[in-house]
Amino acid sequence: MTKSRVLVHFGSERVSVYRHQSGELGLLTRERLPFGAGLAGEALADSVSEFCTGLKELTEVVDNKNTRVHATGVFQQLPQPEANALVNSVYVDTGLYFNIVGPELEQFYLDTGMSACGSNDMVEGLIRREFRTAVVCGSFQQCLGDIKGAITQLRETGTEVLSPRSTRIKPETEGTGFILFDYQGLLKNERDTWRHKYVHMDAFRQADAVIVCNPGGRVGSGTVFELGFMSALGKRVIFMEEPRGVTVLFPCEVGLGS
Repeated sequence: MTKSRVLVHFGSERVSVYRHQSGELGLLTRERLPFGAGLAGEALADSVSEFCTGLKELTEVVDNKNTRVHATGVFQQLPQPEANALVNSVYVDTGLYFNIVGPELEQFYLDTGMSACGSNDMVEGLIRREFRTAVVCGSFQQCLGDIKGAITQLRETGTEVLSPRSTRIKPETEGTGFILFDYQGLLKNERDTWRHKYVHMDAFRQADAVIVCNPGGRVGSGTVFELGFMSALGKRVIFMEEPRGVTVLFPCEVGLGS
C-alpha cells in the first residue's frame, strides 16, 4: 500500500484535515474553531491538543511520522515566547510538532498552489514543494551516503540546500576526525573546527527546516550539540529515522515528504 500522511492546517477560524497519498490530496474534515476569539495561553494549547487527540477518529495512527500539523493566521501573530510555549505544550500532550508557518512561507505555498493547480489552498502548494531552503545534518564521517541521499531528495523537489553545499570531500581530510568539503578552506589549527561548525549551524537561520540523517536512529554527539542550536532558533527539525538514544525528547518530525 502506498504510504500516506494526514495533514492538518489550523487557521484563525477553522481546521482542515487532509489525507495525502500518491500525490493526491483528499479532504477528511473541516471544522470551525474560532481560535482568535479570546483564546490564549493554556486555553489555546488545550484546544489545539484536544483537536489533535481527536484525529484518532479519522486515522489509525497519529504520530510525528504519519501526521503533519501546520498553522497560520492568528498563530503567526503570537509573540515568540507564547508560540514556543504552544509548540511545547502540544508536543507534550500529543507527541506532534505544531509547525507555525511564517507569513512569507505561507505566501510561497499559496503562490505554488495557484501556479500548479489554480487553488488558493495553502496545503496544495505545500505538498508540491514543502521547503524553499534546508540544511542537512548528521555525521559526515559515518553517514555521508545517507546525507547525499537526503540532499538529492531535497534538490529533486527544488529545495536549495544551504549546507553542506557540496559533499565532495577534501582529499586531505578523508578518514580524519573532521571532514571538510571541497568548498571549505583547510583548518588553521584544531580550534578552527569551531569556525567551520559555526558556519554550518549559522545556515540554520535561513533554512525552512533542518534535516537530520540518523541511519538506524542513532544520533551522534555532534548532532546533539547542533540540536540545541536548532531548538534555540525555533527551527523545524525532521529526522530521517526515529531518533534513538536521545536523553531529552523534543518537538520534531520523522521522515521527509509532506
